Amino acid sequence: MPRKEIIKDVRRIVVKVGSSSVTEQGVLSGKKISGIVSDVAGLVKRGYQVVLVTSGAISTGAGLMKKNVRNLTIPEKQAYAAVGQTILMNEYRNRFNSKGLHVGQILLTEDDVKNRTRFLNARHTLEALIALRIIPIVNENDSVAVNEIKFGDNDMLSAHVACLIDADLLILLSDIDGFYMDMADPEPVDEIHAISNGIIERAGGAGSDYGTGGMLSKIRAAEIIIRFGEKMIIASAKKKNALNRIMDGEKIGTIFIGKDRPLTGKKRWLVLRKPAGVLVLDKGAVDAIRIGKKSLLASGIAGIEGNFVMGDVIEMTGTDGIKIGKGIVNYSSQELHQIKGKKSAEIRKILGDNIFDEVINRDELLAY
Repeated sequence: MPRKEIIKDVRRIVVKVGSSSVTEQGVLSGKKISGIVSDVAGLVKRGYQVVLVTSGAISTGAGLMKKNVRNLTIPEKQAYAAVGQTILMNEYRNRFNSKGLHVGQILLTEDDVKNRTRFLNARHTLEALIALRIIPIVNENDSVAVNEIKFGDNDMLSAHVACLIDADLLILLSDIDGFYMDMADPEPVDEIHAISNGIIERAGGAGSDYGTGGMLSKIRAAEIIIRFGEKMIIASAKKKNALNRIMDGEKIGTIFIGKDRPLTGKKRWLVLRKPAGVLVLDKGAVDAIRIGKKSLLASGIAGIEGNFVMGDVIEMTGTDGIKIGKGIVNYSSQELHQIKGKKSAEIRKILGDNIFDEVINRDELLAY
C-alpha cells in the first residue's frame, strides 16, 4: 500500500529527536535545531497537531562545560541535565517564536505515568497545551530521575507520550535511515507489522556517544506502538524537511504498522506498565484468554515468577514462554503460590471466604 494511503488519517503526531539530531560533537547545534523547528512548524501550518520529544539536555550541559558525556558520573549527568535543559528550551523557544509559535515544557519520569491518576493528569496537561495551539516540548526529567523511575531513553519516553495523547503517528528522527535486516541491503525495510525475535536480535547494539538509545530501544518503542494499533516511522534527521516529506507520502525510513483497531483507555496504560512479575499459564488458560475472552482464574496458573502485591501489573506467558498479555492482579505472589492450580472451593479453604473469583478480571486484562 502507498505510504500516502497508510498515513492519510493521521492528525496528531509525536516527533522525537535524538541527541545526535540536535548536537554536533556534543555541542548544541543551532543549525540542526533550526531545521527541526522549521520542519515542525511546517506540519503545524498544515493543520497537524504536533508534540515534540527532544533529547540533548545532558550533552548540551556537558558541552557547555567542555566535559565528555561518557566520563560523567550519574550525579554529574543530572547536574549537567539541569544546565542543558534551560539552554535547550531557550533555543527551541526562540526558534519557534520566530515562526509565530509558542512552546511549553513538560518534564516527565516513568513514575509520572506509572500511577493511573498521574498518567491522566499528564494527559490533561498535554491536551490543554495542544488545545491552546502551544507546542509541548517533552524531555525526561534527568535531573531527578533514578533507575527506578527512568524511561531509560527518549525512544521509550516518546512511545509513552504517544500513548498519553492518543497520537496517530510517532516519528523517531535519528542519525539512521531506518531499520535494516541486513546492513548489506541498499535500502532499509519499508514496512514492519510485527516485532519478531529475529528483528529484536538484529536490533541489538549501542547508540551514539551522545545519546542513550540504539536501534534496540527504537524497536522496543515500535513494539509498544504496534500493540497500541498505531504507526511509527524511523527516519533520518539528516534528510531536509523529513517530517513534511513523510506526510507528503514520500517513502522515507521504515514504517511500523499496528492493528486495525487501536487500543484505548486503560488498555493503553497497561501496555506501558513494567510488569512486577510473571504468571505462567497452562494451555487451557491461554485459550480461555485469547479465544474465549475470559478472565484469568487460579486454576489456570502453572507457575509464578517475581514478588508482587495486589494491584500490581503482571505479565502472562504460556508454558512455552510466549507472552500472552498483561493485567492488574487481585492477589499477591505469596497468595498465588498457595492457590495456583486450585478451584474456588479449595481457595476458600486456604484463604477464607474473602477472595476474588478471578486472579485477573477481563476488564483489567490486555491480551496480545
